[in-house]
Amino acid sequence: MRDKVEEQILQTYPSLYRLAFTYVKNPDDAMDIVQESVCKAIAGAPRLREEGAIQGWLCRIVVNASLDFLRSKKQVLPLDLAREVGREDVYQDTDLLRALDRLEERERTVVVLRFFQELKLQEIARITGEKENTVKTILYRSLKKLRGPLAEGERHREGKIHSAPDEGEL
Repeated sequence: MRDKVEEQILQTYPSLYRLAFTYVKNPDDAMDIVQESVCKAIAGAPRLREEGAIQGWLCRIVVNASLDFLRSKKQVLPLDLAREVGREDVYQDTDLLRALDRLEERERTVVVLRFFQELKLQEIARITGEKENTVKTILYRSLKKLRGPLAEGERHREGKIHSAPDEGEL
């Protein structure tokens, strides 16, 4: 089973990185989390029984490691460090990342697994330990929460929300 786990890791490494990055929003921290998760996965591979569950199992390890990292970093970042981290952000859609931050941990996990990792609801239920109907409810409630902030960001980009005119424009 260890060979199958290693093969799955190699195939999904970029998506595991993106999964970690959606939580920690820092490339170096995301890479550390993925590396730690890979070590845990390889060590735990002999205990895995079902080959079809490898991808979900890897995602769960990355999500748990990301959440553990965030819990351990509940401290406030110095302002200049926070700006530096923001410059390293490789995602283009910052509105989406900000909107995801508004979700509760459980909601964000379901949304990220569904749309970033493209997992089926049944797989998400297995990963999160929730019933499939609960996952559906969490997903739809989360999408409803995301609509407002994302629509607002879209209106900003389209120029529908204007700032006050400059003196020369009056």
